[in-house]
Amino acid sequence: MKSFLRIAFATALLIIVTQPAFPQLGMFSNEQRLDLTREWKGERFPDGRPKVPEATLARLKNSSAERAWLVLRNAGYLHQFEGNWKVINPGDRLIGRVVTAVFMPLRPDVNGVINDHGNDEHRVGKGQNSWVIDTLQPGDVLVVDMFGKIEDGTFAGDNLATSIYAKSGTGLVVDGAVRDESGISEIKGFRCYVRGVDPSAIGGVTLMGINVPIRIGHVTVMPGDVILGDPEGLTFIPPQLAEKVADHSDLIELRDEWGHEMLREGKYPPGTIDGKWTKEMIEEFNRFAEKQGSKLRMKVE
Repeated sequence: MKSFLRIAFATALLIIVTQPAFPQLGMFSNEQRLDLTREWKGERFPDGRPKVPEATLARLKNSSAERAWLVLRNAGYLHQFEGNWKVINPGDRLIGRVVTAVFMPLRPDVNGVINDHGNDEHRVGKGQNSWVIDTLQPGDVLVVDMFGKIEDGTFAGDNLATSIYAKSGTGLVVDGAVRDESGISEIKGFRCYVRGVDPSAIGGVTLMGINVPIRIGHVTVMPGDVILGDPEGLTFIPPQLAEKVADHSDLIELRDEWGHEMLREGKYPPGTIDGKWTKEMIEEFNRFAEKQGSKLRMKVE
């Protein structure tokens, strides 16, 4: 019996030791990513990342940090906003599906393993930051955890920024820095949120994960989240709540449109429009929404 147990234990230990921790460089398996994003029931990318529909992304361009905050907070998501960014090329809202990357301070032995895995997977170039960019697709927004590093924490300059924009058509978020702000500012339409700018090249860091959970300030960011960048800062919307945030934003737009019309007509005083609406006002608004072709309605309490 003891001999049998020793053989069983040795066999189990061999299986554990020989099982790879990650099937690819610094990446979760599809199964792990599916498990951590299991509340999303819609379409996914081949690697398991949630794929919020283009139509929903388009509707979120009318949203804001305040509107998203209310929906997220009511759903129990209390830490989805991060402010205090330096924005290069401010303009239209930054909207897209998140691709995550996490870097850590360089440790030579670990960095050697990462480079070996990169070679095995035929990743192009020695720059680990370019490996992440190669994965981008239209509508993606690359979000990089560089642990706030500024000097030698410059994820991209104008060349890599050009590649990011060519692949994604959106922008870049780095909890760290970029270099060559002058060149990046010439990439029209490219929204770039960073903690700082520095002339140094990226160094002293190792890429430890692609499309894994990362931390950006006070927020846990997941691959497939929808990012909403506006003048307030960045809001990270779980994919399963993106449609709800879009509905809420559209409803607020309709409410404002109807309220402004009532104020121009003098039908209701400002205090009434800004206060709690009566049953009659809600019913009148719902008729207005129906005429606008919207399926959204306010509930009569």
